[in-house]
Amino acid sequence: MSANNQNQQSQPQLNFWQIFNMCFGFLGIQFGFALQNANVSRIFQTLGADIEEIPILWIAAPLTGLIVQPIIGYLSDNTWNRLGRRRPYFLIGAIFTTLSLFIMPHSPTLWIAAGMLWIMDASINIAMEPFRAFVGDNLPQNQRTQGYAMQSFFIGVGAVIASALPYMLTNYFDVANTAPAGEIADSVRYAFYFGGAVLFLAVGWTVISSKEYSPEQLAAFHQQESQQNTETSTHNRSAKQYRNGAILWMLIGAIFTAAIFSQDLDKQLYILSLGIFAFGPLQLLCSIKLTNNPTERSSLGLTFNVVDDLFHMPKAMRQLAVVQFFAWFALFAMWIYTTAAVTSHHYGTTDVVTQAYNDGADWVGMLFASYNGFAAIAAIIIPFLAKLVGIKLTHTINMFIGGLGLISFYFIQDPSMLWLPMIGVGFAWASILSVPYAMLSGVLPPHKMGVYMGIFNFFIVIPQLLAASILGLLLKVFFNGEAIYALMLGGLFMMLSGIAVLFVEQNKQTQ
Repeated sequence: MSANNQNQQSQPQLNFWQIFNMCFGFLGIQFGFALQNANVSRIFQTLGADIEEIPILWIAAPLTGLIVQPIIGYLSDNTWNRLGRRRPYFLIGAIFTTLSLFIMPHSPTLWIAAGMLWIMDASINIAMEPFRAFVGDNLPQNQRTQGYAMQSFFIGVGAVIASALPYMLTNYFDVANTAPAGEIADSVRYAFYFGGAVLFLAVGWTVISSKEYSPEQLAAFHQQESQQNTETSTHNRSAKQYRNGAILWMLIGAIFTAAIFSQDLDKQLYILSLGIFAFGPLQLLCSIKLTNNPTERSSLGLTFNVVDDLFHMPKAMRQLAVVQFFAWFALFAMWIYTTAAVTSHHYGTTDVVTQAYNDGADWVGMLFASYNGFAAIAAIIIPFLAKLVGIKLTHTINMFIGGLGLISFYFIQDPSMLWLPMIGVGFAWASILSVPYAMLSGVLPPHKMGVYMGIFNFFIVIPQLLAASILGLLLKVFFNGEAIYALMLGGLFMMLSGIAVLFVEQNKQTQ
């Protein structure tokens, strides 16, 4: 091959503003996501939800991502039209998320609001999933850490502004933050309107300002990567293996479900048991499809190909799944229990109607805003740190300072000083949102970048479901129900994630 042909197949480096434009849409997506996280529980309670119902109502978010992201990834891998490969899904997701943000604060009943949460979260996932693959498509391997770090920057900025928006509207623009019973406050309504507009405009900017390479161009750019990443096709799972797997998973799921029922365990454990059981019929369907057509695996449809790709993940992806599991278990422990931990351990109360409790809860909101702000700063530093010490050690450092930050909540007595550990949490958060994806994109078959990015979301959702199901039981049995120990456990899991990343195998190009 001539030097000229080799040069033609080298993927172009993008400049700062090109990377900025292709990641800018994530500002809008995170704006919508942060508004959802900060205000949906408030909307549910306003419409009459009991506190015990909120976790079940919220389960829409991770379950929707579990289902939607691999489907959208698979579809975007196999799309090419006038808008491109990933951009059609950005646009569709942005339109429906914007409409959901406009409609949800007008929900007249609790169950309409819960239904709108499902629609909103599905729409956010339609827009969000292809953005991860978009970076893998458009950037050469040596720029992907920078690309995912840029996404982390916009996630941090969007989360800070969106989380504070109702407060800002009330305190700086005299918008009412109270309303008659059963109605949503104007501060929340206007925040959702503004968030919908920001989301649509930000994603729209990425759609019109960024280009995509055709499948033929990508194949030429990634020819060497494709040859290196052949592990996924070295062993095909047989119809018998799928059938045996179906029986095993359904049996385990049925036994687990029966145990929860007979022992009257926490009802949220049904989420895990039924999820285990449900994976059985999916494998049975794959077995039937493969038996009917054993030679043309690629033509067996979306369900088969997503499940088949799950069983044929590259080795490095399986290793990164462990990294993600520990990290997201830690994050969910922090999100669920920080309010309870700070109000009880630092403010000395568990009574939700006291001034001390509400002061502590307000302070936690500021702490959460601060770690997102620190994450935006960390996103600027991470690419330079990765060049200095390597991408794996970068993640280890960030996860250790984040883990030590969570553990230090136990030892810091003055609540006004709790912003200090949030520096470490911010660095860990930025790293979680960038480094694993940069490492993953370097080991995936380029033509399956979308579906594998969607499957990778499983290892974000599963630890969240597990944490929601067992953390309360662990605290009750081992720690006398004291929430501060959930943060310490989260810190330990963050550090385990930092250790696990050291064992991930990489291509030389991504080290």
